[in-house]
Amino acid sequence: MSDRSWIDYYTEICGQLHPSTALDGAILLTPNNDTREDHRRRGRAKRLVSDALAQCKPTENTLSRRKMAQEKEVSGNGAVGTEESFEDFSGNETEKESQKSFKDLGVTEVLCEACEQLGWKNPTKIQVEAIPVALEGRDVIGLAETGSGKTGAFALPILQSLLSSPQRLHSLILTPTRELAFQVAEQFEALGSSIGVKCAVIVGGIDMMSQSLALAKKPHVVIATPGRLIDHLENTKGFCLRALKFLVMDEADRILNMDFETEVDKILKVIPRDRRTFLFSATMTKKVQKLQRAALKDPVKCAVSTKYTTVEKLQQYYIFIPSKYKDCYLVSILNELAGNSFMIFCSTCNNAQRVALMLRNLGITAIPLHGQMSQNKRLGALNKFKSKSRSVLLATDVASRGLDIPHVDCVINYDIPTHSKDYIHRVGRTARAGRSGKSITFVTQYDVELFQRIESLIGKKLPAFPTQEEEVMMLVERVSEAQRFARMELREQGEQRKRPRGADGDLDDTEQSSGVRKKVKGGKGGERKKGAVRGR
Repeated sequence: MSDRSWIDYYTEICGQLHPSTALDGAILLTPNNDTREDHRRRGRAKRLVSDALAQCKPTENTLSRRKMAQEKEVSGNGAVGTEESFEDFSGNETEKESQKSFKDLGVTEVLCEACEQLGWKNPTKIQVEAIPVALEGRDVIGLAETGSGKTGAFALPILQSLLSSPQRLHSLILTPTRELAFQVAEQFEALGSSIGVKCAVIVGGIDMMSQSLALAKKPHVVIATPGRLIDHLENTKGFCLRALKFLVMDEADRILNMDFETEVDKILKVIPRDRRTFLFSATMTKKVQKLQRAALKDPVKCAVSTKYTTVEKLQQYYIFIPSKYKDCYLVSILNELAGNSFMIFCSTCNNAQRVALMLRNLGITAIPLHGQMSQNKRLGALNKFKSKSRSVLLATDVASRGLDIPHVDCVINYDIPTHSKDYIHRVGRTARAGRSGKSITFVTQYDVELFQRIESLIGKKLPAFPTQEEEVMMLVERVSEAQRFARMELREQGEQRKRPRGADGDLDDTEQSSGVRKKVKGGKGGERKKGAVRGR
C-alpha cells in the first residue's frame, strides 16, 4: 500500500470516527508478515497521518457524533444541572488564594504552626472557601478536583473542634480506597501531632483483630472504607459511633460509583443525626445529590473551578503507534528519559502485572500497584515508589485519584482511558504543587476516537512525542523475549492462587518471580518460597 493510501485511509478514520472502519485499519496497520520496506513505509505514513490529524477539520457528522457521545457520557456519569437546594459560595476570584492566610480563615495559632511545618504557606482555593464556613458550624459540600487541598479543608476544622472539646471517636472519615485512607490518616497525624491526635485506619486487606484492638483504644479520628467499617460495626464488641460529632465523605462520587451505597446507608442509620457532615466530591452527580439530601442539613456549596483542565506546567504529548509495538515504544521512552520517575497507567490488573514483569526482565526497576494485590503489597509498592527505590510504578486507576505522590516526573498512558475525565486524573499525578511534568499517551489504531474525545475535553490539540522508529525496532527481539518470560511468570502466579495461601511476604509479586527472571539474564533460576506469591 502506498504512502498516499495510508494517509487517505487514516484521515477517513479520523474524520468519520467510525469504530468498524478503525478495526479494518487495524488489520492493515499490523499485518502478520512484515518486511523491512513495509515497516519503513508505514513509519513514513504514520508521521504524515499525525500531521494530518493535527490539521484536519471535523465534518458536521463528526461534530454531531461527538456531541451525542459527550451527552451520552455525561448522562452515563449521572451529571445533573445546577438546581441544588443549598447556598452557593463558589469561589471564582483567582486572587483569593494568594491574599488569604490560614490565620485569616479563623484557624488557631497552634494549627497555623502545624501548617507552616508542613510547608503549607497559603491556603488553596477550596480551603479558602470551605474552612470559614465549616468553622461557623455549617455542613459543607466541597466540589474540587484531586490535588486541590481537600484534606486540609476538612481536617483543620475537625482538629480545631477537637481542641475546644476533646472527645474519643469524635470524627469518621469515609474514603473509597485503602490507599487514600492511609494518606488521609498521615495528614491528620501530621497536622495534629502537637495536640496528640490519635487516628485509626480501618480498611480491608488487614487483620480485623488488630483493627479491633485499635478501635478499643478509642481514637479521636477513624478513617475507613465503608465495607470494612460495616464489618466492625456488626461484629466488633463495644464499638459504636453513637457519640460521633463529624462525618466526612471524601471522594463521595467515587464511593457511590463503587457500589458502596448500601454500606453508606447503614452507616447513616447508626450515627447521630445531630452531627456535622462534610461531603467532598469532584463532580455533583445524581447519586451525590441524592446523598446530599439524605445526609446534610442546610449545606453550603463551596466550589472551585470545575472545568476539566490541566495545569500549565504539564507538557502533554501523544504517540500514534501500532498496538503490537506498544511494549517496544514503552521501553524506548523509559531508556530515553532514564533518571526520571514514571507512573504508567494500564487498563487492567493483568496488564499492569504483565508489563511490570516484562520491564523487570529487562533490568528496569518497575513495581505494580493494582486491586488484585494484597493490602500489604499495595502499601509496600507505594512506599517503595515514594522513597525512590523504584523508579517506575505500573498502576491501574486505583492510583489515579486522591493519592499525593510527590516528584512524579512523567505519566504514561499505556492504555488510553475509556472515560475522558479519567485522563485528567491520571496526568494530574505529575506537575503538582507548581512543579513541571510530562505526560505521554499511547494512541493505537483502536484509540483514535477516544483520543479525540480527550482533546475535545481539555480544549487543545496535543503534539506528537518525537521518537526514532528505527531505534525502537532494534528493541523488538529483546522485548519479545522479555514478554515471553513475563507470560510464564504470570502463569506461575495464576497457579499459586489455586494453592493454599501462605503469609504475605514483604516483596511484591514481580520480585518474588525472580526464579524465571534470572533465566532471562543467563543465570540459574532461584527456588521460589512456598506460598510466597498470592497473586492478589
